[in-house]
Amino acid sequence: MASISTAVDDQISAFLDRLWLQQGVSKHTSQAYQSDLRQFQKFLTTEQRPNLVDASAEDIEDYLLWRRQQGLSPRSTSRTLSALKKFYQFARTQQWCALDPTARLRRPKQPQSIPHSLSESEVEALLNAPNVEDAIELRDRAMLEVLYATGLRVTELTQLTTDQISLQQELVRVIGKGNKERLVPLGEEALHWVQGYMRSARSTLHQKPGDWLFITRRGGPLTRQAFWYRIKLYAQRADIRSHLSPHTLRHAFATHLLNHGADLRVLQMLLGHSDLSTTQIYTHVARERLQQLHAQHHPRA
Repeated sequence: MASISTAVDDQISAFLDRLWLQQGVSKHTSQAYQSDLRQFQKFLTTEQRPNLVDASAEDIEDYLLWRRQQGLSPRSTSRTLSALKKFYQFARTQQWCALDPTARLRRPKQPQSIPHSLSESEVEALLNAPNVEDAIELRDRAMLEVLYATGLRVTELTQLTTDQISLQQELVRVIGKGNKERLVPLGEEALHWVQGYMRSARSTLHQKPGDWLFITRRGGPLTRQAFWYRIKLYAQRADIRSHLSPHTLRHAFATHLLNHGADLRVLQMLLGHSDLSTTQIYTHVARERLQQLHAQHHPRA
């Protein structure tokens, strides 16, 4: 396997540090960008081409073509090109390269993917799956309830601290992408389970839990991957066979709110979307549900 020189690794690290300082990108995004840049450098080395900062537009086009030939999705390739564009913009400010080789390259068009949403009965089954007599599963029940009640991203949920939640006001102060803050209502049901978890399970899991809201037995927060594993466990227990992703309950939150008449701009604020067009994708899911209801219940359908 092609190795990456220390100099290139240092350049990638410097870029990621600047990205974190200026834009507050998440650890997940930073790791994805690092992987994208390292994979491109490995391609350059294998093909006996120049190093990362000396690559040409042709080198990048050949790499993107190679990715397509490997069957990688347009979405993945688009993210890779985004990482390369940001890197070369930074490289120019550092005078590592005279020109930006990505300047005239366009991202591949992506088919609009409509997120799958669980039905309300499936969500109910998933929420009821944990055995709340067990401290870990009571924690998980509280986490699932908060996720469905608020529409948080999984990373936002796992990184919650105790000072971000107001049990008295029933609000969660969320720190989202780019360190943008938003307030999201918690709701009575989620509040009930969070209070139950904090009253008994939290101190059972760790005697000195610290600032993290949802903790492991070591007192630290769950990783995104660990919580995703827990979701799959409960879905299997609830016999849910629909397609699942880490954002399944976020999608359900959005779709069910729209189905019950929520305003799109309110939903945009709750989800923390900077662009309304990102939120509008959920209207397709809601529209399908409305058409089903119309077909089932309208006398002339």
